[in-house]
Amino acid sequence: MSTVSNGDAATDAYAAAGVSFDAGETAVERIADRVLATHDDNVVAGVGSFGGVYDIASLGLAQPLLVSSTDTCGTKTVLAAQLDHWDGIGADIVNHGVNDVLVQGARPLFMLDTISAGTLSVDVVDTVVASMATACAENSCVLLGGETAEVPGLIHAGQVDVAGTMVGVVDRSALLPRADIAAGDVLIGLASNGLHTNGYSLARRVVAEIGADHAVAGDDLPLGLALLRPHRSYLAPLAAALDAGSIKGLSHLTGGGFVDNIPRCLPDGLGASVDTSTWTTPGLFELLVEHGGLGFEEAHRVFNMGIGMIAVVAPDDVDGVRSLIDEPTHVVGTVTDTPGVVLR
Repeated sequence: MSTVSNGDAATDAYAAAGVSFDAGETAVERIADRVLATHDDNVVAGVGSFGGVYDIASLGLAQPLLVSSTDTCGTKTVLAAQLDHWDGIGADIVNHGVNDVLVQGARPLFMLDTISAGTLSVDVVDTVVASMATACAENSCVLLGGETAEVPGLIHAGQVDVAGTMVGVVDRSALLPRADIAAGDVLIGLASNGLHTNGYSLARRVVAEIGADHAVAGDDLPLGLALLRPHRSYLAPLAAALDAGSIKGLSHLTGGGFVDNIPRCLPDGLGASVDTSTWTTPGLFELLVEHGGLGFEEAHRVFNMGIGMIAVVAPDDVDGVRSLIDEPTHVVGTVTDTPGVVLR
């Protein structure tokens, strides 16, 4: 049996295989303060522990339910690498997670992330985590911990995968969607600020065809940077309406757009009718649809087309809910007694 007494030799051998201990340690050192800055008194154990520990006893809910959601930024990071623009990628994964637990009525508690790369760039990791930490602070949640992995052979050099798990909490009495959603209820749409984190496989093809610097009608950014706007959070605009108990259900328009996501918040046997003339489709989507060769229904399945979140509300509550949302909203359709989504 042989033993290794020379730590430097072992490190050099592993580096030769494509993994750098030094880069990993440097990345952790640089991001630690950013992560710790998001922590509050409920964090029992965080950075450096094998698992994050969060105390929910002090939340004061009668029947607290934990709601969790895991996702990835997908191929949006390929475009970020191509343009070397990582500033919003951390916010993407945080805000996506916030929205996904919000549709259950939950407020975010903490986030766990994984950043994987073929070759670890300390600067990229630092930029992404800084963006995560800022987004967590804006959403009043904690970046509890995460993992930074260098995986040569699994991910190509220069490419980065960013994934995360958001955990939120809701009292059982406020859990969404409600069982009383019925035909005739109204769909209120809140605007997106871009593609969010979906549709990038097609969007990157368009960028390759017409260039990242291509002008976008009605937008102050060229195509590449417009596509890298961070996925927005709907927590702040919806908080008052959720607290009032007037929202029956929420649909976060992610992968699958209107066609696949609206039915996820509806009881069996119900569907929706969506009037696409009730909002103006942003120029970014018109550009992608034109150059991507998408038909009408496919476009509304691939992209959010300018609407990122839909609230289901009783007809008598529409005006009240809209008054509690501190931004323009659109009445985009109704719940129907026919399964499926009809777009017109």
